[in-house]
Amino acid sequence: MNVADAMTPRAELVTVSLPGTRDDALEYLQEHRFSSVPVVKESDAGETYRGLVSRDDLIERPDEDQLALLMRDVPTVTPTTNLRDAAQLMVGSRIRRLPVVEENDGDALAGIVTVTDVVHAIAHGDAETEASCGDAAGDDVNTVYSGAPLPVAERELYFANVPYAIALDDEGEMDGMLTEVDILEVARVVEGADDTGDSIADEDDDWKWEGIKAVGSAYIPTRNVEIPAGAVTEFMTADVLTVSQTRSVQEAAQEMISNDIEQLPLVTGGDLAGIVRDVHLLEAL
Repeated sequence: MNVADAMTPRAELVTVSLPGTRDDALEYLQEHRFSSVPVVKESDAGETYRGLVSRDDLIERPDEDQLALLMRDVPTVTPTTNLRDAAQLMVGSRIRRLPVVEENDGDALAGIVTVTDVVHAIAHGDAETEASCGDAAGDDVNTVYSGAPLPVAERELYFANVPYAIALDDEGEMDGMLTEVDILEVARVVEGADDTGDSIADEDDDWKWEGIKAVGSAYIPTRNVEIPAGAVTEFMTADVLTVSQTRSVQEAAQEMISNDIEQLPLVTGGDLAGIVRDVHLLEAL
């Protein structure tokens, strides 16, 4: 199976264009719940592909407004690339979307292939694997206290470098699932100003030169991402689907596609034993 058989073609793809602002990308990501959006530039000669802007970029660089400075270069594939090879490239590069460029023109965007596209192929049996969820699951599970403020949880996801956290209650039992998408949906960029303090010395400062007076505080404009301070429990998904060790990877893929989720906790005997993420399914190919 080739990338062309699984990708979203350019005709069906929503992009953001240069020059543009972070709000253009943020609106797209919030509406479609994607992890990144392709950036193109229009000219008299036609459209050229320029890069991707991810939701991580928008949160981590709130002071930058221009798409040209927010976008990043990522590996690309062509429509004839084998889908398994594309899946391994995503895993190895730790990215969720690969721009697909034309075979003979790397500046022409042919489409996008995503982790979800590969999961679709696994779910439908087009990309076969005999692995079970027990084989594919990771045992390094990211967790957060369900009573923690959401900004604290966002930082925890960032430093753990994963897009999810299983929320635990006061007894350490699984209480819900919080994802990066849940946080992005309620995040907003706010404008403000920081007080730099008096620009020169006050009257009581020993080093103040005679005849020089303070001219008051200076202010610089700021831009920050504001995340609600409510507890994780207000934003998480409480009804969490789980899988057992004996479930097949194909069944896990079907659960993810049917319920529009990217991870399934692995439960053994009622206890949390691991996590099956969509990228784990790609690794099982």
